[in-house]
Amino acid sequence: GIGFMFAQAHHSAMKHVAPVRADLGIKTVFNMLGPLSNPALVKRQLLGVFAASWVEPFAEALRNLGSDSAWVVHGSDGMDEITTTGPSTVAELKNGKIRVFEVTPEEAGLRRASIEELKGGNPAENAAAIRRLFDGDAGAYRDIVLLNAAAALIVSGKASSLKEGVATAANIVDGGGAKETLAKLVAVSNGKSDG
Repeated sequence: GIGFMFAQAHHSAMKHVAPVRADLGIKTVFNMLGPLSNPALVKRQLLGVFAASWVEPFAEALRNLGSDSAWVVHGSDGMDEITTTGPSTVAELKNGKIRVFEVTPEEAGLRRASIEELKGGNPAENAAAIRRLFDGDAGAYRDIVLLNAAAALIVSGKASSLKEGVATAANIVDGGGAKETLAKLVAVSNGKSDG
C-alpha cells in the first residue's frame, strides 16, 4: 500500500511553522522534525535526509523512537534519497545496531545516470513521467524508482540485497501492481474511494 499524511493535519503546531519555514527559504530543524514525528508510529522506514552528516543521527533518533528497521539515506548529488548518479550514504538500523556504509547503483545491477536524466518538471510533467514509467518506460526514472523501492523492500524484510529488491520491484512495476496502487491513491485523494 501507499499513503500520504499532511503534517499540518496531524500536528496542528506545524501549520504555524510552515509559513515561517517558507519565508526563511533555508533548511531548518523543522525540515528534520517532520519525518521523525510520524503519527503512524511506523517501526520500519526508509528516510531521506538533506545532508550526509545527518544519516547516523537520524538513525539514532529512529532507534530511540522505537523503530525496528530503517535506512536513513543521502545521495552524493544532494538528493534526499538513494541516487543513481553516484554513491549514496546509508545508516542502517537493524537489530538495535547502526551501521553506516555506501551503496552504488552498480551494486543493484543498474547503470549510473546523469543528474540531467533525473531532473523533474512541473507537476503535470512529473505525473506523466511516473505514468510512463508504470506503463513500461525504461530509463533513468525507472532505475532510481527501482533502487529506492529495493531499499524499502530491504527495510521491510522482503529483500536481502539491493539486487534482489530491484528484481522484486521490477516484477511489481511490470506486473501492473504499482500502477494499480497509484490509481487507488489517486481515487482516495480525489474522494472517489469506496473505503
